[in-house]
Amino acid sequence: MTLPLENVRDYPRPPALEPVPHLLRGEVAGQVLFATHKGLRILETHHAPTYYIPLAEMAPDALHPSLHRSFCEWKGHAKYFDLVFAGRTVKSAAWTYPNPTAAFEALKDHVAIYAHAIDAVWVGDDKVTPQPGSFYGGWVTSNLRGIVKGGPGTEGW
Repeated sequence: MTLPLENVRDYPRPPALEPVPHLLRGEVAGQVLFATHKGLRILETHHAPTYYIPLAEMAPDALHPSLHRSFCEWKGHAKYFDLVFAGRTVKSAAWTYPNPTAAFEALKDHVAIYAHAIDAVWVGDDKVTPQPGSFYGGWVTSNLRGIVKGGPGTEGW
């Protein structure tokens, strides 16, 4: 299934949350870290979508609690995980909102993972590129148009 064309400039603010109709799949060293048809995504102006995978769909024992924390004005307080999988350890590679705000309640028991933290990520048949920069965790797919926030010169808007 081909992903429809989308312009990141047209994504809303405050962000929107929606189910993902495509298979989300991630691999490390040729081993499947996750594969799910139950994903969710957040759409926010000039951001690549951030995809969330049900924690139950992640490889067992791949995520270990990290001390890192952050706060999102829309979703609430996030807790992070270190990824320990297929002989690799990546610090603060994934995050979850254990008690999300009411508007994002569906994110409970889901986890987002930085695409740069693993070897390969797909949305359907489309291989993902990590969102530019090191702060945002969006997944850039070939169907996206517009300027994706995160690269040099885009941090302040």
